[in-house]
Amino acid sequence: MIDLKRWESFLIVGVMLSIIGVSLIHYNAHPHVPIFFVIVFIIGYGFIRRIAWSTMEEGIIKGVKSGIIPIIIFMLIGVLIAVWMESGTIPTLIAYSLQIVSTDYFLPSVFITTAIVGLSIGSAFTTVSTIGVAFISVGTILGIPLPMVAGAVISGALVGDKMSPLSDTTNLASSVAKTDLFEHIRHMLWVGVPAFLISLILFTIVGRTNGSVQLHNLNDMLISLQETAIVHPFALLPAFCIVIMAILKKSAIPTMILGIVVGLVTSFVLRGDVMIADWMTLIQNGYVSGAENPELANILDRGGIQSMMWAVSLLLLTLSMGGLLSVLGVIEKLIASIQGAVKTTGRLVLSTVFSAIGINVSLGEQYMSVILTGEAYEKRYQEMGHSGKQLSKVLESGGTVINPLIPYGVSGVFMSSVLGVPVLSYLPFVFFCLLCPIITIIYGFSGISFGKNTLRESNVS
Repeated sequence: MIDLKRWESFLIVGVMLSIIGVSLIHYNAHPHVPIFFVIVFIIGYGFIRRIAWSTMEEGIIKGVKSGIIPIIIFMLIGVLIAVWMESGTIPTLIAYSLQIVSTDYFLPSVFITTAIVGLSIGSAFTTVSTIGVAFISVGTILGIPLPMVAGAVISGALVGDKMSPLSDTTNLASSVAKTDLFEHIRHMLWVGVPAFLISLILFTIVGRTNGSVQLHNLNDMLISLQETAIVHPFALLPAFCIVIMAILKKSAIPTMILGIVVGLVTSFVLRGDVMIADWMTLIQNGYVSGAENPELANILDRGGIQSMMWAVSLLLLTLSMGGLLSVLGVIEKLIASIQGAVKTTGRLVLSTVFSAIGINVSLGEQYMSVILTGEAYEKRYQEMGHSGKQLSKVLESGGTVINPLIPYGVSGVFMSSVLGVPVLSYLPFVFFCLLCPIITIIYGFSGISFGKNTLRESNVS
């Protein structure tokens, strides 16, 4: 790690955020371009500081290496969506959703359903790429603005990713803070329950004030869907297998592969033929329905490895940028600077949340936002009389739920690619993710959920 001065770290981050912010907001650029410019800037600054290229190259390699598994998962999700379209799994989910979900309270219904699924399987990625895709399709049919639907889907999925004992980030946060998993989850209820309830109220208000729901499209689209794609109870077998694998706490890649294999078998059983050349095209380029209805074709024609290349290329650039920032020690220097001003519980919680958010923004990686922030603040929490469950609660609020709101973050890239809605479009409607850090900071300054000693201390903040 290079010993940069404090002002240099602030300069690098300031320039980085300026480039990204202006490019995304003012020029409406794809996030690839500003991230590329930031990488060039950091490398140029490294040469000015006479940092060896081998050192910077090592940082890039280390950064990209940490994202190999997510990249493979991204491609597997692309294949999974294509195969599940062909096997009828997603069309069946769409058809059943059209018949079950309330059209009057569509957004709250979506939020509750995805939250239940997310809690059951513990994976926001899996929840979004399965039932989430179905709900986006239903929202399109009903004429509901897709950013709102995406906000409800992602909010519900993150309830599970934040609070399910099957979630990798939930386990990671409790592990980093050295606290029992279920003690962590019980303490997370202080944030999760009010955030869930407020989100539910907001989705109900937003959903009821939206007057563009096109109910007349419902029956026509359902008939066209049944004529074009497979809609059959047996087609839900691949989704059932995914849920079982998640409950058994199996890793993501074997789970995705099983879902793909079972989807192929299901398609063979329901269609009765296997065209190997067609399957190869399907896996590479995605599912093509051949639907005469252009709206239905837009809903069904998706998936394939190629559909995830936009996300994979952005992820490679983001991880490279994160690797350069890490090898230069920029993040560690900034956290050390912030910690110097921490003297009360309110400020401690505020700085922890902002540090985790800052790492999310800088590195685009939710795991590192939890790990680096947890390691940096663990000793300070102990010194101020706080337990590990209090630290883990704050880590989740500033780390896990923020990544889907970053256009170039791993989760943000995934959500926008799978749902087909830009991050900056759905961001205002991801109420659960926006509320969690706010509620946590309020607790920090008020002393709520931080114990008797913390309450007395926070009164001076």
